[in-house]
Amino acid sequence: MKQPRPHSTTRGFSRAVTLMQKRIRGATETRGFAQSRVLTHWAEIVGEATAKIAHPVDVGYAKGGFGATLTVLTSGAQAPMLEMRKEQIREKVNACYGYNAIARIRITQTAATGFAEGQLAFDHGPKAPRGPKPEAQAAAKDLAEPVENEDLRSALAALGANVISKRPTKT
Repeated sequence: MKQPRPHSTTRGFSRAVTLMQKRIRGATETRGFAQSRVLTHWAEIVGEATAKIAHPVDVGYAKGGFGATLTVLTSGAQAPMLEMRKEQIREKVNACYGYNAIARIRITQTAATGFAEGQLAFDHGPKAPRGPKPEAQAAAKDLAEPVENEDLRSALAALGANVISKRPTKT
């Protein structure tokens, strides 16, 4: 008697997480992060206030393999505040690992601005969405002018402005 084939919900496709898991693990392990969750969920682990002023950079293991050192990058002005929170950060990160993996936290200071156009290095807040250019909005409004329905006209103008601003201009 034939055994029935196991029923699969993926229909021959792999989930994206299974495709990328090996590469993500390899990239994070080169920095010493056995748990990539420390990098990907940093704000959830240490809290929003700490995540806005600090980034995990590296986990260095001693020769014995126990008592790793977590290196955290922050700006010079925030370093004293972060220094006072080191023990709480260590406890929260160790809770993520499930055991006392991190014995020490080393704080490394950097400039408050990034390398390109003076951008802040630690601005994790939501980015303001960039809208279409004013000339694209004006052109779209002119194109949607003949439409009588106000809601439809404004929706078409917004759509047209987005389309016009994405389209390469011919000069």
